Amino acid sequence: MPFRAALARPSAVVLVGGTGLLAGALAFQYLSGLAPCEMCYWQRWALGTAMVVTVAGWALGQRWLVALGALAVLAGAGIAGFHAGVELKWWQGITTCAAAPMAGSTADVIGSILAAPLVRCDAIPWSLFGLSMAGWNMMLSSVIGGMALWLLRRA
Repeated sequence: MPFRAALARPSAVVLVGGTGLLAGALAFQYLSGLAPCEMCYWQRWALGTAMVVTVAGWALGQRWLVALGALAVLAGAGIAGFHAGVELKWWQGITTCAAAPMAGSTADVIGSILAAPLVRCDAIPWSLFGLSMAGWNMMLSSVIGGMALWLLRRA
């Protein structure tokens, strides 16, 4: 199937790039002990969605699904850019509580609240060359999504 082969490269860019970004985020979380904030999870959801849609597009030979996956990576870049701006105090981030609903006795709920780490979206827990993880995610996701769309256009 030559059409599916034409979708292989842009699909691979999204899948390999998305897997690398998610693996990096999980390594920072579980190996370095940096707990993610709410906006970090939003970025992960965008990458995960991009990967699922891209796999479906490649498997079904649907170019528009692969393009949608690339656009989801770019949406994740937008979220990461917004997050980086919040970290740099360029604008205000989320102001509502982002905690998951809890059930159980009052003591259980209070215990869960006190045991949960406080992770602020406007703090920079790690940076490299002046860019936070959100900043790096924005740059790398922009490259990945843009490259996938460029390869789709060439195919």
